[in-house]
Amino acid sequence: MRLAHVCRIQVMGFGLVLLMAIALTIQLLGIHFPKRSPQSSALRLLSPEPPSFHRTCQPKRHIVFLKTHKTAGSTILNLLHRYGDTHALIFALPFKYQFNYPNLFHSRRVKGFNSPDRPPYDILCHHMRFNRPEVRKVMPEDSFYFTILRDPATMAESSFSYYRSVSSAFKKAPSFKAFIAHPSYYYREGERSNHYARNLLWFDLGFNPNAPFTEVLAKAGMRAVESTFNLVLLVEHFDESMILLKEELCWELDDVVTFKLNIRGSSRQLEKEEVERLRAWNALDWYLYSYFNRTFWEKVEGFGRERMDNEVRQLRERRQQLAELCLEGTEPVGAEDIKEEAIKPFQFGQAKILGWAVRKDLQPNIRSRCVRMVTPELQYKDLLDARQFPPGTQNRSYPVVTPARPIGR
Repeated sequence: MRLAHVCRIQVMGFGLVLLMAIALTIQLLGIHFPKRSPQSSALRLLSPEPPSFHRTCQPKRHIVFLKTHKTAGSTILNLLHRYGDTHALIFALPFKYQFNYPNLFHSRRVKGFNSPDRPPYDILCHHMRFNRPEVRKVMPEDSFYFTILRDPATMAESSFSYYRSVSSAFKKAPSFKAFIAHPSYYYREGERSNHYARNLLWFDLGFNPNAPFTEVLAKAGMRAVESTFNLVLLVEHFDESMILLKEELCWELDDVVTFKLNIRGSSRQLEKEEVERLRAWNALDWYLYSYFNRTFWEKVEGFGRERMDNEVRQLRERRQQLAELCLEGTEPVGAEDIKEEAIKPFQFGQAKILGWAVRKDLQPNIRSRCVRMVTPELQYKDLLDARQFPPGTQNRSYPVVTPARPIGR
C-alpha cells in the first residue's frame, strides 16, 4: 500500500513537470490562443457549415409566388426578397406595392416590362389576382410556381379583423359573430371590397368567388390550380411547408428560415359550429383547401416522415439560434415599441400588427443581416426598387443588373 502511494505521488509529480514544460515552450515560442469574441460567434452563426451531403440539383432562380391574402404570405415574401437580394436577382416589381389588385394581373403593370432591352425577370411575388396568360408573358418558361392556402374559417376571422374598414359586408355586420350567423344578409355581390368576405382564395387565384358551388366547378378550379402550381403550401403546417419548398427549390436551410411577419396581436377562437358555418359560406375555398391538404401530406410521405421530422427540428433550432442572435426578445412587439422606421410594420384595419425589434449591440454587418430578416414587405419592396432603379436613373424604364452582394452590404 505504501509503495502504491509513493508511485501515485511520482506520477502526479511527473504530470505537473510535463505541464510546466509545455507552458514554458509555448511562452518561449510566442504561441498564443486568441479568445473568441461574441461577435466572432455571431459571424459563425450567420455562416453555418455547408451541408455534409452532395446535392446534385441546381438552385431554382425563376420563381412565381402567388401571395394570397391572410395566409402568412408576408413571411414568405421576406425569404424571397432576401434570396433575390443576396443573389442580385431581378424582381418583376409593381409600380406601387400591388399589381393593380383587385383587378386581374396584367403584364403592363410590371415596372419596366415594355422596355425592349430589359433583362429577364427572375422572381414575381407581390400581391396580384392571378392571371396565368399574363404571368407567362412576364416570367421565363422554366419558372417554378407556388402558393399557400389556409383553412377558410380562420382565414375569414383574420380577414374580418383586417379588412372590416374597407369591405362593405364586414362594415354592415355589428360583429364577427353576427356576420357568421347570417353572412348572406350582409353580403352583396359587387359591393366595395366584398371579395375579402367570401371565397378569398378562389378570388386571388383568378376565379369567380360568387359562382354557385357545384362539384364540377370546384373540380375544374382544383385542376387548374394543380396544373399551374408546382407546389401548394399550407399555413397550418408552415414549417413542413418550408422544408418542402427548400427541397423543391434546391435551396439551403438558412434560405427558408424566417420570423413571422405581419402578425396580429390577438385572434378570436372559433367554436366548432362557427367553423362549419364559415367553411360552408366559403365552400369553394374549403374544397380547394381540403384537396390540397391531402396532396400536401402525400408529398410529405414521399419526402419521408422521419426525414421531415428531423428537418423541421433543424429548422426550428436554427430559427431559435438566429432569434437569440438578432432579436431583443423572443416575442413580437407592437409598432410603437419599434423605433426604426425601416422595420416598423404597417398598421391597417382594427387589428394591431406586430413586428420585431433588433438588438442594437451587434456589429453593423451582422445587424444589417438581422434587420433584413424582419424587414416588412413594403419597406423591402422599396429597397429592391432602389436597387433595380437606382437614384439618378429615374428615366430608365428597365431594371439595372447589379453584382451579387451579401445582404446588408
